[in-house]
Amino acid sequence: MKKALVCGAAGFVGAHLVKRLKKEGYWVRGVARRHPEFAPSAADEFLLLDLREKRDCQKAVETPTGPVDEVYQLAADMGGIGYISKAQCDIMKNNILINVNMVDTAATKGVKKYFFSSSACVYRDMTAGEVELKEEDALPAYPDNEYGWEKLYSERMVMEFAQKYGFTARIARFQTTYGPEGTWAGGKEKAPAAICRKVAEANNGGTIEVWGDGKAIRSYLYIDDLIDGIYLLMQSKLEGPVNIGSPEYVSVKELVDTVIRVSRKRLNIKYVKGPVGVHSRNFSNQKIYSIGWKSKCSLEDGLKLTYAWIEKQVQARTQRPEFARK
Repeated sequence: MKKALVCGAAGFVGAHLVKRLKKEGYWVRGVARRHPEFAPSAADEFLLLDLREKRDCQKAVETPTGPVDEVYQLAADMGGIGYISKAQCDIMKNNILINVNMVDTAATKGVKKYFFSSSACVYRDMTAGEVELKEEDALPAYPDNEYGWEKLYSERMVMEFAQKYGFTARIARFQTTYGPEGTWAGGKEKAPAAICRKVAEANNGGTIEVWGDGKAIRSYLYIDDLIDGIYLLMQSKLEGPVNIGSPEYVSVKELVDTVIRVSRKRLNIKYVKGPVGVHSRNFSNQKIYSIGWKSKCSLEDGLKLTYAWIEKQVQARTQRPEFARK
């Protein structure tokens, strides 16, 4: 039985990945600084560790019979654009510490395979309709935010460690991923979850506020599709960074309209000043397509599932005594 370590196992993607690896027959150790928020971890063993600390990375990798076979490094200080735009210094410091310590520990302990979760934030700002960017087009580099710079540096670090120590490295650049059991409130939520929450909280006929002017172009990937991509990538021979994303591009306005439609409410939209990020992203998925992966869930179908889950969370929250008194 293969032994896998999932770093960031309390997070949205990490928690779903643990479930998938268990289904594939792995013994799984999950590691995070906190327990999962929405459901107990499916991992065989769950450890509360701070991967910014080298000694905790060693505890994560070591088992009584030797190191784990595979490391899935998803632990990161991150969130939606509202959080990223305010916490760039902390994000760079925390994530570099995690990534340096984890890859160094995995390499020196003899881990055979290492997965690193990168981001589409490594790409520059684009205008709508530009030619798709391939993975190599991230260089010369000009990411829109410091989170992207950190990811780009960490990618290169993983590749250099893999070359020096002889382990297999796989790197995925994620698009914005959404789905049930993801962060939906508190300031770190991504756009799909934030819009679902605002719509769920709004009274029928009311108004919701949206940052920007609604014209920014994005593509959103449903969680199950991303997990399939990660698993297939780790079984493949693809080297270097690999984009994993949906070819379905929409404006922020179209995202909001879709959420309102699946909610079956009548709502008005008020655009307000706030952080938006890049104007557009458009990158190629041909590399991941070459191993037989393609996204299966449409944005509307994915938002139906996501909205239904977030609506339940909103309803449950409003029934708590501290909210009922307000």
